Amino acid sequence: MSHTLSDVLLVTLLTLVACAATGAAVTRDPVRQAPVLALLGLLLAVLFALFQAPDVALSQLAVGTAVTPLLILLTARKTRARRRGSRDER
Repeated sequence: MSHTLSDVLLVTLLTLVACAATGAAVTRDPVRQAPVLALLGLLLAVLFALFQAPDVALSQLAVGTAVTPLLILLTARKTRARRRGSRDER
């Protein structure tokens, strides 16, 4: 049974996506989860491009790789700043 390069690339990419998704689900700290989600978004964008869906790949690249992790980091920063502020008031 002969495997073409695209089949090997597809299996490798699907395995990496599964590992990154598992890592994102297992990671509890949002600051550590953000880069894992960025990696997952990048891998999914490459996967969509491999499936010849360039519009979906570009959307995933913008939203999944950049916007979502950035919003998570900003929210974590704001939440931690509020927690510190409430501790200082006590």
